[in-house]
Amino acid sequence: MKKIALIMMAMVLIAFAAPAFAQNPFTDVPTGHWAYDAVSQLAAKGTLSGYPDGAFKGVQPMTRYEMASMVARALAQVDMTKASKQDVELLKKLVLEFKNELDALGVKVSDLDKRVAVLEDGIGGWKIRGIFRFDAKFADSDTDIYQHNKNNLKNQFTKERFRLFLTKTIDENTYLYAQYRTGENGGGPEGSTGLGDQPHMNWSHIYVDTKLPMDIGLRVGRFAVDFESDYGLYIDNDAIFGDFRVDGFRLNKNFGMLTATAAVVRNFQINKYTNQQNAALHMGYILDLHVQPNEKFFIGATGYWGVEDTDKITEDFDINTYGFYANYNFTPGIALKGIYYFQDLGDDLVVADDDSPQAWKAIIDVKQDAMMFSSLWVEYSQVDNSFRAENTRARYTIGNTGANILKNQPTNNDNTTEIIFVKAAQKWNDKLGTWLRYVNADFDTTGIDDATEYGVGVTYQYTPAIQFELAYAQVDYGTPETGVTQTHTEKESVIRFRTAVSF
Repeated sequence: MKKIALIMMAMVLIAFAAPAFAQNPFTDVPTGHWAYDAVSQLAAKGTLSGYPDGAFKGVQPMTRYEMASMVARALAQVDMTKASKQDVELLKKLVLEFKNELDALGVKVSDLDKRVAVLEDGIGGWKIRGIFRFDAKFADSDTDIYQHNKNNLKNQFTKERFRLFLTKTIDENTYLYAQYRTGENGGGPEGSTGLGDQPHMNWSHIYVDTKLPMDIGLRVGRFAVDFESDYGLYIDNDAIFGDFRVDGFRLNKNFGMLTATAAVVRNFQINKYTNQQNAALHMGYILDLHVQPNEKFFIGATGYWGVEDTDKITEDFDINTYGFYANYNFTPGIALKGIYYFQDLGDDLVVADDDSPQAWKAIIDVKQDAMMFSSLWVEYSQVDNSFRAENTRARYTIGNTGANILKNQPTNNDNTTEIIFVKAAQKWNDKLGTWLRYVNADFDTTGIDDATEYGVGVTYQYTPAIQFELAYAQVDYGTPETGVTQTHTEKESVIRFRTAVSF
C-alpha cells in the first residue's frame, strides 16, 4: 500500500512539474483536446470527410479554422434526418465550441437545431441525461472505513452513484424536473451499499417550476434546499447547514438588487440525532434574502424555522436556525466569503445548557486563472459540538469512502470543533487534472486527539463523457488519552479508482 501511495505521489509531482503544455497560447487545437477526439470519432464513422484531399491527418494538431471547416462540411453533407442522436449531439457540441469560426465562415446551423428539436419531440419533449460512477476501493486493513460497510470488507467495488435527470419544458413559463437515483450515495430512504444488485431506488426530486402574476416564481413538489451551494460556500465537502430535500412550496421574486426566496416544507432532516423515519417531525418555514448590488459583492440572510408538529411527542423539539453570509470578489479570480449560523433550540434539545449553538466559516477562494498553475480553497470553520445539523458529520469525506475526520466529533458537550480545510486543484489541459487536500479537526475536548487527513488525486478525461480518477486518502484519528473513549483511533487509508460517465 505504501508503494502504491508513493507511486501516486510521484505521478502528481510529475504532473506539477509539467511545462507549458498545460495551456496552449495559440489557436491550434492539440491532439488532447476533447473536440479533436470528437472530430476523430465522427471521421471514423464517415460523418466527417477530413481535408479536401480525403486525408484526416489524425496524428497532427489542427487549427481551429481547420476544425471549423470540417464541421461546416459535415453540416452541409450529413443527412440530419438519418444521423444518429450521438452524432448529432457531438456535432452540436462542436458547433458551440467553434461558433466564432463558423460565423466567420458564414455557416448557418439552423438545420442542426431543427434536427435536435425533432429528436426531442420524438420522446414527447422530454430530455434525459444521467451520471454513473463506479468505485473500486482498496483499504490498508479490514477496518470499517466505508460509510455503509457492514461486513468490514478490506476491498470493495461499489456503484457509488447512478442518477437519471428527466426534464420537460411544458410551456414558456412551466418546467418539470425529476431525478431518479440509486447506488451507495443517496440510493433510497436508508441508502444503499452499492454492492451487487441495487435494492434501494428512489425518486429524490420531483417538482414543477412555473410563473405566477407579478413575475413570482413558484416551485411545487420535492426539491433540494442548499443555499450554501447556491452561493458557492462549499466545494467537495458539504454544507454546515442545509443540503436537504423537502416536500413543499417555494416562492421567489427578484426586486432588482434583492432576491427573496420563501418556502413552506415538510419531510426533511434538520437534526443530526433523528433518522429518516423522523424526517416528518417538523414543519419547516424558510426565508432567504439575497442582496447583490454589483458583480463584486453580495450579502444575505437565511432563516430556517423547524416547528415540531406531532401529537405523539410532548417535548419541545423546535429548531430555529439563522444564517448570515457574504462574498467579496477582489478580482474575478480571488474572493473572500463566509457564513455564520446561530440556533435557538427547543427546551428538550438543549445540551449542556447550550440553547444557542453557533457555527461559522471563512473562505479564501482563488481560481486557477488567478494563480495560473492551480486553484486554491482555504477554509477555516468552527462548529459548536451541540450544533444541530443533519449533514455535520458528513463534511470533508472523500466521496463515500468513510475516511471522515469528523467521526470522533463529540455531541454531548458544549465545546467547539475547529476545522482547517485546504484544497488545491490543477487543470493542466482539457484532459488531465490533479488535486491535493488537507484537513485538520481539533475537537477541543479533553482526551480526544486531533484528526488529520491527507488526500491526493489525478483525473483523466478519456472522452467527453468518460472520466477516470485515481485518489488516495489517509486519515489519522490520533490516540486518545488513557481512560478516554474515542470511537476511531490510529490511521485508516484507502485508494479509490473511479470511473465516471456522463450521458
